[in-house]
Amino acid sequence: MLGVIFSIIAGIAMSFQGVFNTRLGEKIGIWETNVFVQGTGLIVTLIALLISGSGSFKNLREANKLYLTGGILGVIIIYTVMMGIKSLGPTCSIATILVAQLTAAAIIDAFGLFDSTQIKFGLTKIIGVGVMIIGIIIFKWKC
Repeated sequence: MLGVIFSIIAGIAMSFQGVFNTRLGEKIGIWETNVFVQGTGLIVTLIALLISGSGSFKNLREANKLYLTGGILGVIIIYTVMMGIKSLGPTCSIATILVAQLTAAAIIDAFGLFDSTQIKFGLTKIIGVGVMIIGIIIFKWKC
């Protein structure tokens, strides 16, 4: 149940962040917004680390080097979410992002990529993604 609550909070926060970043980008610029967002995120994360950090940076040497690219992905995410919302509006853009996230997660699960446990992605899940895509098309349809 706690995982569901965290996931709901993440979805709401991501939607707000995408809109907030897009609006800020309209005032100060896309890359300036990205720097500001990443910078404030760094400050908050450092405070959280000082208060409750329990890991060790020494273990970075043992981590898969691919996993160290998360910060780069963060920059890509912020930029592309802003551009998507600017082009499509919040609802359609975030719906498209959700379908893309779900599809990517399903591929990761289906093939057990990145040290994930392999989980079958059967016909019902494919139909579910299809229904979501149809929903976006219907939502965006202009009559």
